[in-house]
Amino acid sequence: MVTHVSSEAHGDERGALIAFVEAQRGGIRRSVIGLTDEQAKARPSASELTLGGLVKHVAETELNWLRMAQQKPNEKVRTQETWGDSFRLVADETLAGTLAFWDEVARETEEFIRGVPSLDDTFPLPEAPWFPKDGVVSMRWLMLHLVEEIGRHAGHADIVRESLDGKTAFELVALERTGAA
Repeated sequence: MVTHVSSEAHGDERGALIAFVEAQRGGIRRSVIGLTDEQAKARPSASELTLGGLVKHVAETELNWLRMAQQKPNEKVRTQETWGDSFRLVADETLAGTLAFWDEVARETEEFIRGVPSLDDTFPLPEAPWFPKDGVVSMRWLMLHLVEEIGRHAGHADIVRESLDGKTAFELVALERTGAA
């Protein structure tokens, strides 16, 4: 569930984009309110998606896009063999640790976007069958893509949470606002 996104200061396009990305992050963060690590790892339906795995996936995906935009190597790069691990908490990973990692990525994304000379600045897309050959995208495109990517998974998280314990997005927003998580 999307909550109201506060209006940006007049002419602050960066602030507006950051606010909409943060609103989508909030949807996923709310989906894990009050959960244990065991619940965050649970698969309440035929889907392989778990709430902890969704948090991890969006955090790693945001980091990957940030590193592409920065044109730096991604320290959490996945291979075909480890791709599945980006959708689940493994070994000693915890929900709290994954959320803290995502908070750091979010902070770095905001600092980067606020610091780029222009949202029109571009970066190259990697070679992949789903990207155009020699494709480039802007920083504005990056932020809109993060809204799309995180929002899509926020919807998944709503369904997984409701399947897990019946709590809906509306209930989770209320819990977040009252601090009764």
